[in-house]
Amino acid sequence: MPRGDKSSYTDKQKRKAEHIEEGYEKRGVSKKEAESRAWATVNKESGGGNKSGSGRGKPDNHEASRKGGRKSGAGQTSEKRSEAAKKGWETRRQKEKG
Repeated sequence: MPRGDKSSYTDKQKRKAEHIEEGYEKRGVSKKEAESRAWATVNKESGGGNKSGSGRGKPDNHEASRKGGRKSGAGQTSEKRSEAAKKGWETRRQKEKG
C-alpha cells in the first residue's frame, strides 16, 4: 500500500478526518496542512486504519481531540484572559517605543 492511501480506513474515520480538517480550515490553516493535521489526529486516536468487522481493533482514545480545545485557551477564566490581554498590550507598547 503506497503512502497516503486511505483505503484501509473506515468510513467513520474518513468522516472524522473531514470534520477535523474543516475545523482547521475555519481557523485559517491551509488546506494541505489542515488535511495533514486531521489525519494525524485520526491516527493518534484510532491507531491508523481499522479493519472492518465486529470486535476488531482497540477502542479509540479521544485525548488528542480534547487537548486541542484546552491548548487553544478555551475554558480559561476571565481573569486569565484579561491578564494575557494586558501582557500582550504591554509587549506591543514596548515594541513601538524601541
